[in-house]
This record gives sequence, structure tokens and C-alpha cells, in this order.
Amino acid sequence: MATHCVNLSKFFKITGIRHQSKQNRGKSFAFSAPTSEARQLEALTVLLHGTCSQKCLRALHARLAVAGAIRDTSVVMGLVQRYLSLGKPAPAASLFAGAYRGRPTVYSLNLAVRCFSDHGFHRELLDLYRELCAFGSDNFTFSPVIKACTAVSCLRLGREVHCRVLRTGHGGNVGVQTALLDMYAKAGQIDVSRRVFDGMVQRDLISWNAMVSGYSLNGCFLEAVEELKEMQQGGMRLNASTLVGIIGMCGGFEAKDVGSSLHAVAMKYGAIADESLTSAFISMYSAFDDLSSSRLVFDLQPVKDLVSFNSMISAYMQHCNWKEAFEVFRLMHCTGLGPNLVTVVSVLPSCNDFFGINQGESVHGMIIKFGLAEQVSVASALVSMYSKLGKLDSAVLLFCYFTEKNNLMWNSMISGYLVNNQWSMALDSFCKMQIEGVAPDATAIINVISGCRHTKDLHMAKSIHAYAVRSRFESNQSVMNALLAMYADCGDISTSYTLFQKMEVRMLISWNTMISGFAEIGDSEASLMLFCQMCHDEVQFDLVTLISVISSLSGSEDATVGESVHSLAIKSGCNSDVSLTNALISMYTNCRIVEAGQQLFDSCCFANTITYNALMSGYRKNNVSEKILPLFYQMVKNDVKPNLVTLLNLLPVCQSQLQGKSIHSYAVRNFTRLETPHFTSAMGMYSRFNNIEYCSKIFSLVGERNIILWNAFLSACVQCKQADMVADYFKHMLFINVKPDAVTILALISACSQLGDADFAACVTAVILQRGFSAKVLVLNALIDMHSRCGSISFARELFDSSVEKDSVTWGAMINAYSMHGNGEAALDLFSTMIDSGVDPDDITFVSVLSACSHSGFVEQGRTLFKSLQADYGIMPRMEHYACMVDLLGRTGHLDEAYDIVRSMPSRPSDNLLESLLGACRFHGNSKIGESVGRLLIESEYGKSRSYVMLSNIYASAGKWSDCEELRSDMEAKGLRKDVGVSLIGMT
Repeated sequence: MATHCVNLSKFFKITGIRHQSKQNRGKSFAFSAPTSEARQLEALTVLLHGTCSQKCLRALHARLAVAGAIRDTSVVMGLVQRYLSLGKPAPAASLFAGAYRGRPTVYSLNLAVRCFSDHGFHRELLDLYRELCAFGSDNFTFSPVIKACTAVSCLRLGREVHCRVLRTGHGGNVGVQTALLDMYAKAGQIDVSRRVFDGMVQRDLISWNAMVSGYSLNGCFLEAVEELKEMQQGGMRLNASTLVGIIGMCGGFEAKDVGSSLHAVAMKYGAIADESLTSAFISMYSAFDDLSSSRLVFDLQPVKDLVSFNSMISAYMQHCNWKEAFEVFRLMHCTGLGPNLVTVVSVLPSCNDFFGINQGESVHGMIIKFGLAEQVSVASALVSMYSKLGKLDSAVLLFCYFTEKNNLMWNSMISGYLVNNQWSMALDSFCKMQIEGVAPDATAIINVISGCRHTKDLHMAKSIHAYAVRSRFESNQSVMNALLAMYADCGDISTSYTLFQKMEVRMLISWNTMISGFAEIGDSEASLMLFCQMCHDEVQFDLVTLISVISSLSGSEDATVGESVHSLAIKSGCNSDVSLTNALISMYTNCRIVEAGQQLFDSCCFANTITYNALMSGYRKNNVSEKILPLFYQMVKNDVKPNLVTLLNLLPVCQSQLQGKSIHSYAVRNFTRLETPHFTSAMGMYSRFNNIEYCSKIFSLVGERNIILWNAFLSACVQCKQADMVADYFKHMLFINVKPDAVTILALISACSQLGDADFAACVTAVILQRGFSAKVLVLNALIDMHSRCGSISFARELFDSSVEKDSVTWGAMINAYSMHGNGEAALDLFSTMIDSGVDPDDITFVSVLSACSHSGFVEQGRTLFKSLQADYGIMPRMEHYACMVDLLGRTGHLDEAYDIVRSMPSRPSDNLLESLLGACRFHGNSKIGESVGRLLIESEYGKSRSYVMLSNIYASAGKWSDCEELRSDMEAKGLRKDVGVSLIGMT
């Protein structure tokens, strides 16, 4: 092109042209026969069309100006065209205005307007029109000007043009009217568009399409469908432009029948082959969750373009069908089509959500091959992919490679740090982002807020809130909702509620966040209050609202409210959702209405793993453990895969160690990573079967041991009567600087109680006092019990007297201490003091005081206490209370009264209770009652020799040798033998 600039003089003689008169120049350029100058000008015009740089174009423009050719229309429009093609609208406008000295002909103006419109310089077109419109306009002027008003959303100027159209008498032109109705439709004034359309005398296909498109654009689905029917009735032949807009609306309005009809219409009119319709139908069927139809439309397209491939990939990705999306991507590659930005941004999430690093790196290589790696959106997607795959170093490397980073890139990196639990790095990136001059947007703020929710750092949460306020994000609903959730997760629900009250516009998600926040802390009253206020403000609740309200209800007093919410769910049509069913099952079982939870489970057609877990947890909480294993067998039979929560429900109810081992083995085989609850639950299961060896193995295999695991292992040692191990592991725990908590101390105290070593008890007490645990009531109660079991009843009383805060357990522990030491009088006195101090005794306290009466033989006091148990305190007597009374009456010889209590019990008496009464009968020589009690024992305890021996001894003491002989014969017939006695005398 530089050569062109140098050799311009070869094409014409400037001097020859310069000395011609203006009149002759005009004639020679416009009308004369092809003289040498005209031929030179024609050659110069050809050269003009080949000019590809701004520098050459300016040089050529100067030569033409010197030659006096600027007034020739073809030359002027050629220069304008070249300036616009090079992206320079300002010189083009100046050239055009100057060439005609501000007075162009309508023809020239139309050429310029069309040229500016074709190159997309709409604002410059409107500026030119404002300057030159006074010199005339016609139909060919108005259409591109109106389209420019539509493109830049300048409705005010569009109305002015509309008025000029009507004044100049061009309002009946079809092209102008079509442009006007399109402008009003895109400005949201569909009623004005309709008036323009109704005023059209003649309507062509473009006009009808514009009207249908306008209705589609404004969400008027039914009107668009009616307009389509009217088109068909008028004999119009529909094309792809007619259908594409309305097809896109079918998915949003769930109009599957309409969508299928439109598909048939497209096939009827032969428009189905259009590429835009193929993509539209793929997306439409995807919105109907009908991916098979989407794939059929895709497969039937004879020649697939990039847009079709992108639509099919996007459809699969929206439904999380990662494998199928990647297969379509492979098919696209095999057909020779190169991906574009949309393709790779769509397909990359399949690598981090389904495939893995190998496929991700392959896609990355393809991105580099096709030159897309420099695109910021692609790089951001790659950073996100590598972060989610755990390759944070690769993500950081990609991030650092880009010198000019926008919000999208920074947000991807911050999100990547959060995914990998690098909270400090995420916050550091947030700060660097501002230092480098990139102002954080709402997404960046929300990302940092989510980090605060994860770490529960309230101080940092308040700092981020302050930044959001300072940066004027208070009007952003998404940021405000994130702040509500952040404060709720950080345990500051009061601040969250204050922020909620200050919100001018409360969206549904705002209400749900607050209701859910109060539900998580168990404040059902606040959740219900907000729900009622929400309904009063006419905010329509959704499924999440109902689940949040239901999850807040956990007490028996909430059952009535729960049933009301359940009725509301049925009325609103949400009861068919399995998530709501799961929440209702948990609610009913938490409210101790297990039958309702069972009925809901039986009526659920699509019970999933969570449904089974909800009912299992309900059985466990309501002590219906015998139903858990049959429910698990049903779960396996129905091919519902158990998860880790299922195993947590199963381990505590295993009926044998073999069952427990099987469940534990299943967890190890099928889950790559077990969490702390599973280790603790497994140790609890093995400790129930006294298998401390397996507990030790599990504990030793855990890499990172937190305080919960230490406590679980120490508790297992206590349950397996391995008190020495507790002391040793506690010392090791202190040596490696693991800070004990109250649960650790309670396990240590229990171990000390098992040992009964007063010196060790004193050491444990010193550790507790040194570390400040004595202020906790639970620890103090355990200390009182420990010292009483180690024989230090006086120190136990000192601890009791020194306690500022005493609950019923504290009083019960001291009463039980006196009971164990046989001091019934002190136990009764302390019980009276407890009543006088206003503390109501619980059922365990009554067990302790009745036991004290039994050990001391206080019959009258025992009778009085037993009667007051239910009469004065509303406590239903348990087996332990009956056992204490029977033991008291049996010891003191009141056998008839004791036997009356046995017969009046609401449930079958325990074997220990019957054995106690049988021993008393033998001691007091009452063979009649002894025989009745012995028969009860034999019937209930088939297969044990102890009951037979005790009854046989009673018969022998009463001289009933025949009955004794018959009983021993029966015992031998059943293959029962008396346990061999062992003497400890003389044993070392």
C-alpha cells in the first residue's frame, strides 16, 4: 500500500486537473465521455477500494481533494465507505458534511445513512441525521434512522422521527412502519407497536415477524401464539425468523404442546433446516427435560454448524450430563469444526465435575491450539477448572500469566482459593485486586462473604460488611442476602435480623435465609413469626420456606403447628416433593409421633437415601432401635444405596459384633474418606462389645486426631473397664499439647471412679482445678460422685457445699454418695433440704433416695417417697424405683406388700427385681411367695440355672423335698447345671 501512495502521480496529472474550471471539472467527473482525466479518476476510484490502511486512505483523500473530485458522489461515498470499514466514523461524517457544504441531496444522505447503518455506527448515524435532516428525508432515510434509534435505545429521538414520518407523509410505507413497531417493541411499549401494526394497510412477512418477535421479546407468549395463528389464517408462509423467538419462550412457559406444534409447523413449511431453528429446538426440548428429543433434533440435522454443537453441549451441561456433553464435544472435533469461546466455556465444567485432570488438560491443549487461550473468559474458566480439580498451583500459574486481569479473572481466582480452603489467600487476592485498580464487583464481595461463612470469623465478617457499605453495595440484593446468611452462620443471628429489618426490598430468598437461620438455632417461635409476617406481606412462600419452617419444629409441643404446616404444604401442592417429605418425617419423629413419620415413609413413591436416613434417625431418637435393621434390609432390597449417615444410624444398634464389623467393613470398602463421626461411632460400637483392641486400632489409624476422637477413645476405654489406659492416654494427650475439654475430664473422672484410688482422685481433682473446669456443673457433679466412690465422702460434701450453682443432678449425686455409704439419714436430710431450696427432684434423685432408704431400712420414709413420686412430682415410676421399693420391703420382711407391688406393676418385672424378692423370701422363710416368684423367674429366664437353684433352696428350707426333687429333675432334663462355686481363700 505504501507503493500505492508513492505512485499516485502515475494515475493522473494533478496540474492538468487543477487549472480546469469548476464547471468543467464537474462535467468531466460526472457527465462527460471517458476523457483521460475521467479514466484517471476511475482508476483512482479502483485504487480507493483497495486501500487497507488509514495512512494510505488519508493520503488518497488529500490527493482527491487537491484534484477537486470530492464533490463527485461516487468518490465521496467511496471515501466514506473506506473510512467506516477502517473503523473511523468521525472522518467519514466530517467528509460527507463538508463535501456538500451542509446541503446534501436526499439521495446522497440516504447513501451515507445506509453506509453508516451497514457498518454498525448507529450513534454517529444519528448525529449525522440530526445535523442534516432539515435538507429532506424519504422512505429510504427513515428506516435505517429508526433502526439506529432502536440499536442505541434512544426512544425519544425515535418518537421525533416518528412525528417527522407522519408530517412528511411517509407513514404508510411498510418498511418504515415495520421499523417503528420493532423500535417500540424493543423499548417495552408493545401496545404502541400493536397500534402501529393495526394501522398498516399492507403487511408483508417482515412486518408479521416483527410483531411476533415483539410479543416474544416482551414475554407475551399467548399473544405471540395468537399472532402466529392469524398469520397462518392469512395465508402467510412462516419462516425461521417467525418461529425462533416464540420457540425460545415455550420452555419458560412450560408449553410443551405448543412447542411440539411449532416443531410440526417448522417441518411443514420447510424451515426446520434453518440452523437458528435447530439450536432453538434443542434448547426448547432441554427446558422440557426432554434431552432425548434435543438429541434427536441434533442428530437429524444433516449439516451441523458450531451453534448447533454448542446448543447440544449446553443442553447436556444444564442437566449435569457431563459424559454426554463431552462426547458431543469429541464429535464436533472429529467433524473438523474448531471450538469457539462458547464451546470451551461450556465444556470445561464437565472436566472438574465428572472427568478429571487428564480431560481438563486435553481441552486446555485444544484451547491453545485454536488460539483461544488469550480470551479472558476462557482463562477464567480454566482457572476455575484447575482449582476445582485441586490443582491450585496450575490455576495460580494461569492467573499470573495474564497481565490485564478483569473482574471475571479475579473472581475465578478468589473462588479457587475458597474451594481449596485457602481463606487467607482469598482475602489477600481480594486486597491485591483493589491495589491493582480493579474495583471488586458484587460477585467478589459475595465470594469473600462465603469465606467468612466457612471460617465463621465474625470479626472479618463485620469488616467485609463495612467494605460493602462503603462501596455502596447495600442496594445489591444478592450482597445483602449473602450478608444475612453470613451473620447467621457466624452465630450472630441478632445482627442478621437487624440487617433484615433495614432492607427496603425483601426478596423471597431474604425471608428464607432468616427463617432458616432461626431454625438452625432451634428457635421455632421466631421462624414461625417470620413465616406469618411473610404471608401477611403477601410474599409467596416456596418449597425452601416450608422445609425451613418444618425443620425448626422438634419438640412435642410443636406437633400441632407441624401438622398445620403439613396441611399448608398439601394445599399448595408441594407435598409431592421428596425433600419436603424427608423434612416432614424428621419433624414428626422429632415430635415423637413416629407413626406419622412411618405413614409418610410408606406413602412416599420416590424414597431416596435421605428418606431412609430420616426414618432411621427417628427410630433411634425414639428408642425404637429394633426397627432400624429391618428398614436397612428394605433399603438394600430396593436398591437404594446407603451413605455415611446410614452407617452412623446402623453402628449404634448392631445386635452383635459381627454385624458391627460388617457395617464397618462396608464403610471402609465403599467410601474413600471417613469423617470423625464414623471413627467415633465405630469405636463406640466396638466398646459396647468390650473390644478395646479394635478401638485402639481405629484410633491409631487416624492421621489427624481432634479432641472429639480423643474423647471417643477415652470413653471407649472407660466402657471397657480399662481405667489405666485412660490415665496413660490422658498423660500422652497433655504431652503433645492437645487441649482437653469438659468431655475429656468427665472420661478421666469416670476412669478414676472405676479405679477407686483416692490418691489418683486427688491428682485428677488438682488437674481439674488448675485448668478451670471446676466451674462447670457437669464436671463438679462427676467429681462429687468420683470422691464418694473412692471413699472420700467428706471431700465430696466439701465440693457440694462449695458449689455456687447446684442443679438436680448435683443434689442427686450427693444423696447417692450418702446412699452408697449407708448413711440413709444424711441422704434423707439432704433430700429435704433440696426440696426446701426449691429444686424439684428428678427420677434419678428418687432412685438414689429410695436406695438409701432400702440400705438403711427406712420403710415409712420409703413408702412416703414412693407415693409422692407420681402424686407430687408427676414422675411415672420406672423399673429402678420399683426395684428399690421391693428391695426395701423384702429386706424388712414386708413380703406380702412387696409381692403386691410386683403384681401391680404396669410392665413385666425385671429378673434382678424378682431375684431380690426371691432372696428375701428365702431369708425370711416365706416359701409361698417364694414359690410364686420363683415360678415367674423360671418362666421368664428359660435356660439359666440360677433361678432353678434359688427356688430349689427355698423348697429345701421349707421341707418340700418332693417339689425340690421335681425341680432338679426338670433342670437336668433341660440340660442345665449349677454354676461351680470358686473360693478366693488361699488364692494368690
